[in-house]
Amino acid sequence: MNLSTYTIKPKLPPALKPLEEIARNLWLSWNYDAVQLFIRLDFDSWLQSQQSPVRTLGMASQERLAQTAKDDSYLAALKEVYDRFQQYKKGETWYKGSHKDVVAYFSMEYGMDTSLPIYSGGLGILSGDHMKTSSDMGLPLVGVGLLYRQGYFKQMLNADGFQQESYPENDWYNMPVERKTGRDGQPLKISVELAGSQVIAQIWEVKVGRSSLYLLDTNIEENTPDIRNITAALYGGDKEARMQQEILLGIGGIRALRALGINPAATHMNEGHAAFLGLERIREIMTEKGFSFEEAREAVWPTNIFTTHTPVPAGNERFDIAMMEKYFRSWPQILGISWKDFIGLGRIHVNDERETFCLTVLALKLAAYANGVAKLHGEVSREMWKELWPGLPLNEIPIGHVTNGVHTRTWVSSGMLELLDRYFGPHFEKKPTELAIWERMDRISDEELWRTHERRRERLVVFIRDRIREQYRRTGAVERRIRQAEDALSPYALTLCFARRFATYKRGNLLLRDPERLLRLVKDHDRPVQLIFAGKAHPHDMPGKELIREIIHFAEKYDVTSRIVFVENYDMSVAKYLTSGGDVWLNTPRRPMEASGTSGMKAAMNGVLNCSVMDGWWDEAYDPDIGWAIGHGEQYQDEKLQDDVESKALYDLLERDIVPMFYERGRDGLPREWIKMMKSCMKQIGQSMSCHRMLMDYSNQFYFPALKNYRRLIKDDYAEAKSLAGYFDKLYQSWGDLKIFRLESNARPVMQRGDLLTVTAYIDLAQLSPDDVLVELYHGKVSNQSNEIMDAHRSEMKWIKTEGALNLYQIRFECSDTGQQGHTVRILPKHDALVHPYRSGLVKWA
Repeated sequence: MNLSTYTIKPKLPPALKPLEEIARNLWLSWNYDAVQLFIRLDFDSWLQSQQSPVRTLGMASQERLAQTAKDDSYLAALKEVYDRFQQYKKGETWYKGSHKDVVAYFSMEYGMDTSLPIYSGGLGILSGDHMKTSSDMGLPLVGVGLLYRQGYFKQMLNADGFQQESYPENDWYNMPVERKTGRDGQPLKISVELAGSQVIAQIWEVKVGRSSLYLLDTNIEENTPDIRNITAALYGGDKEARMQQEILLGIGGIRALRALGINPAATHMNEGHAAFLGLERIREIMTEKGFSFEEAREAVWPTNIFTTHTPVPAGNERFDIAMMEKYFRSWPQILGISWKDFIGLGRIHVNDERETFCLTVLALKLAAYANGVAKLHGEVSREMWKELWPGLPLNEIPIGHVTNGVHTRTWVSSGMLELLDRYFGPHFEKKPTELAIWERMDRISDEELWRTHERRRERLVVFIRDRIREQYRRTGAVERRIRQAEDALSPYALTLCFARRFATYKRGNLLLRDPERLLRLVKDHDRPVQLIFAGKAHPHDMPGKELIREIIHFAEKYDVTSRIVFVENYDMSVAKYLTSGGDVWLNTPRRPMEASGTSGMKAAMNGVLNCSVMDGWWDEAYDPDIGWAIGHGEQYQDEKLQDDVESKALYDLLERDIVPMFYERGRDGLPREWIKMMKSCMKQIGQSMSCHRMLMDYSNQFYFPALKNYRRLIKDDYAEAKSLAGYFDKLYQSWGDLKIFRLESNARPVMQRGDLLTVTAYIDLAQLSPDDVLVELYHGKVSNQSNEIMDAHRSEMKWIKTEGALNLYQIRFECSDTGQQGHTVRILPKHDALVHPYRSGLVKWA
């Protein structure tokens, strides 16, 4: 069929022209007055468009547009919003440096607004908040991802409560994305080789305030049907589909930026999905400069940042060697290395032929900077990946942490934001990095805060009733059952929310373990408790789907469907109602399997109190003044015992603390103790878990150093990278011959505090010079149990002289700590260009 295609845009009257620019920039997703413009324009179209501003413009009739263009009240509101939008784009920002070189942020998914459904859950929402906050702060950062034709699935529950999936097609021409074109006006395209086939991808741009997100799309005529399907669905398909998507994201993403004229001076891999970008960056430099693999690797390593989100080995992407051979057989030749060395880049044990290829390992080997997403997750990650740095103490494994945060103006409800803006002043919006402004929470009266929160709970109840009614109608429920939805939940009852991905380790059914205790709480006439559940199970996760069904069956079995409800199709819209309208946010994962979690942060900033296992972000944020902890951070071998203990602890908290505090009212009807806790919670979490704090951490710890490394490296045509590669070549050849022959010290069995201790090391440096190595005294308190040094101090030893074939290093220090102390000596790499001295296999102990 010979089909001609073209795009038709709405014909807006001149007075409404600014609406199109606002609709196509996701700045509106965190500015409710901008959203209100589209609701006011045509409410019916807004609902039918599923809250899509671009589609609303297309659905509104020309008569309605003409009528609105004459409405002076509407035009005044439009002018006010548009002026603020322009001021935002031109205004002063936290970052004041150059935008010539950028950090390219790669993620598999981005959750920024319901009108752009290319996200599944936490990872995507975090990426979306990352982009929004980058815009607020004016950072030199661009996002890179994939444009999914179907996005993630839409969840529907059948009459039996079993999850079913549908995959609606996205209509990009009615969404806030714009296809990028070249100077010839034709779509800009890049190509990537996949197992002998050329894949062509076009590039789309999403404007996010001041920032841009670029998305790759293979659904074009030049590609065969199977290749067009590469960007069909997020996390859809089999292992091979994942491989294809990850090659397109990593390798194609770098090529897309080049095609756009953007220089990715530093790259941030958000999870291992984008790890192949490291290979493409190495290939680029080898091609341009004629460098060897090792030289190009040293040029890229100091400018790569990697964030891991997965605290369990099984969650890290692995491919068998046959799959790697199919897609990467030509790469060793391109990189000038052996097949064994190439596969070794993705293996912990490079000589283990049975080990698969792991993208997390590849990312860790190619990035100078690595982090987990919470303090506890940093500890878990160092334990998980310690074998990559054999011989290095756990606390020195070069994986740090930056605790996740959330974008405040996206997730705090419009009513609460209005209240905060009034009391916090204009700096709250215009200078979002000034987090101490949350200290002003105490200025807000208890009455105003509680009234605002109660309105949110009322709106939540109305929203849930509507959703349940729709759910019942769709599943063919009888009229009596549909009418029951009118009575579901109470706008005055203590409301507990549990909303997250339904994976078994998150234990969505923990509260159901003792039906008698739960029903006593739910059916209490004077102090009732109600529960709202929401969340999707992965389409292939049958145990997760059974959890959802178990909750629905429980409510029906005990006739409490008006007090325990499950809302289908959890997305950003549902999340905003739950995180702002509930009273308590429940989180019950098996510690330490929750890397961070962010939904509880969103709830906390709305004054919703957390009741959670000490895992993820709550492990570092918990304070008795802001919420409740289930347990004390214990970890169990016996999962059944853990479930028993922690479910009982949860019932105890509800019965003894949470329910009494919520219902204890003064003569004015206010729960003063509860409100006091809300204020403390908002004050603390608003500061510590803000995405602006997170981006300041990323910028100061990783982005700015990586960009500085890049600018230093490109001087003298990457001379420093060549020098570093030559240095490591020499180091690896000589490392096996390095020997610490003996240590001498003036230590006595008993020393006095203040005594001076002198330690001398006699070292055979083989073919290396004293300038090539860092010789350290490693000293501190010795554990009676493990006979190891705990909380060690490291002090560089000074080269003194050569005695024959040996080099003498010495240090003198004062004995300051009491108790059992010990010391030893170790050797590490030393070079001015090193970001850190911790390279795999390069630590030598006495």
